[in-house]
Parts: sequence; C-alpha cells; structure tokens
Amino acid sequence: MAVYTDVAADELADFLTNYEIGELLSYKGIAEGVENSNFLLHTTSGSFILTLYEKRVAKSDLPFFLGLMTHLASRGLNCPQPVKDKSGEALRTLVGRPAAIITFLEGIWPRKPNAAHCAGVGKVLAQMHLAGTDFAMSRENALSVAGWRPLFEQAAARADDVQPGLRDWLAAELDYLESGVWPKNLPAGVIHADLFPDNVFFLDDRVSGIIDFTFACTDMLAYDVAICLNAWCFESDCSFNVTKARALLSAYGRERQLSKAEEDALPLLARGSALRFLLTRLVDFLNVPKGALVRPKDPLEYVRKLRFHQSVSSIRDYGVLV
Repeated sequence: MAVYTDVAADELADFLTNYEIGELLSYKGIAEGVENSNFLLHTTSGSFILTLYEKRVAKSDLPFFLGLMTHLASRGLNCPQPVKDKSGEALRTLVGRPAAIITFLEGIWPRKPNAAHCAGVGKVLAQMHLAGTDFAMSRENALSVAGWRPLFEQAAARADDVQPGLRDWLAAELDYLESGVWPKNLPAGVIHADLFPDNVFFLDDRVSGIIDFTFACTDMLAYDVAICLNAWCFESDCSFNVTKARALLSAYGRERQLSKAEEDALPLLARGSALRFLLTRLVDFLNVPKGALVRPKDPLEYVRKLRFHQSVSSIRDYGVLV
C-alpha cells in the first residue's frame, strides 16, 4: 500500500454518496507498500479501505482480484470483501483512477515474525490454494519469467549506482533463468503472489486474515510457497532462518502436501521469486514519484536473499527432511 494520488475531502465525501456505508468522519493515507494509493476510511458505519489502482495494475484485471476475494470468503477464508455501490457495482472511478472500497479486517501484521507466525502463514497459504481450485477466472502472472527482462531494462542503466557490479550480476542471473531451466508442468492454480508480513494480519499468533490481492494470478502453487520463504524466513541481516522455514513448510504440508517435483523445484522457484522482487524493488527505488507518500523498499535485501538461494542444493537446505 502507498499513496501516489491524493484525494480531497470534498471529492471523497461526494464519492461515498454512491455507497450505503454512512458519512465520512475521517480518512488518512497508508504509507506501507509500493503499488497503489490506499486510504483508511472512518465513516458513521465503521472502518473501510479505499484503494485507487495505478502503476502496474490494469483495469481489466480488477474483476479478477475483486471476484477472487469474494470467492475465497465463500470458502471460509478470511479476507477483505469488496463493498458494492448502490447500483451493485464494486468498481468505480475516483480522481481519474479505478477505485474500490473493501471491508476492514481486524488484526496486526507482525513486524518481527516468529516461527509461530510462519506456521500460520504456511497453513493459510495452503488453505487459499485449496479454496481457489474451483475459482472460475484466471489471470496470467505478468511478473513471471517473461516479465523480468523488461523490468531489468528499466533499471539497468542505473543499477550500478545502487551497488557496483549489480547490472552484470543481474544480467547473468536473468540469462540463466531464461535459459529453459524454469520449472514447467507443476500443479498450478490461484496464487496470492505477494503474501508478505504486511499482508497477513494476526490476533496473537493466529492468522485473522490476509489482504492485498493486487498481484494474485494463476501460476505454479509452489512458486507462492517460494515467495513466502523469501518474505518470512530471513532475519533482518538477511540470514536464513531454517526453523522458520521448517515451520512454514510443515504447516503448508499438513494442509496440502507438496509433490516430489515441487520439492525438487523449490530452490529454483525461490531464486526466481527473489529476482522478481529484487527487480521490482529496484525499479521502484529508482523511480519514486516526487511528493508520493511511499516508503520504497531496499532492493539490496533481495540481492542477499538471491545469493543464498544460489547456494542451495535441495529442499533439505530449507529445513525439510526427505
């Protein structure tokens, strides 16, 4: 979440007249995240989240995101629900941007995840994968292998300003992952693709809900697991925590067992997911719009994570006994 596009109070109050959620009492921008403009709304009916979709989000993809949240909730997963306007539509336009209001979830995202948090994430991720098996819509992952080269090209000219030698190192890794080694024919379905700590809410050590489906798509389920290994199982110094990884993978496996092919592919999927987030962070870091309320994330964090995965030989290095 972030704020790239500001909304005036009178514009927002007028916008809310299209909904039956009461009158606006207050609102504020949310600085976390990097993709869309988000606001916490307080109305006479309660609290809501307003999202203005921009940057990498195509308007044609929004029915997939909104429909997926509704579908997952119908299968028992706790996630935000789109609020429909008085005409029954969940998507409108505000300040020239596609906009949606979603329900507010109670809970706190963990600033310092522990093994119990990682187990909770593993469990809810598997539950989401299972709940999405009968979701009728599909969406290609625009940020899989085919999307990495264009990102690299956006950042290549200034990559060495961030870290000397970064451009050539990224080019070599990209060449390798594009060489035909990327896994194929693994079990696929709906994935979240961005299940970082700030997108998972907890009450104590229990997951109370997951949010932000802006990157959700149809891809290999094990790729989603690899993303979570990167997001949850490294310490602040980027050292890998095997205990956290074992907790995450074991909890996932109790709900949905990874196949042998998925286990074998996991180190390569983790490399790919590390490169994906390194590249998007690098592009964002180099192109923060002037005046935007956003905290760009450090791309070098994912340089260190990617170097770790390059050294991994099997799933055993992630704490799993096979």
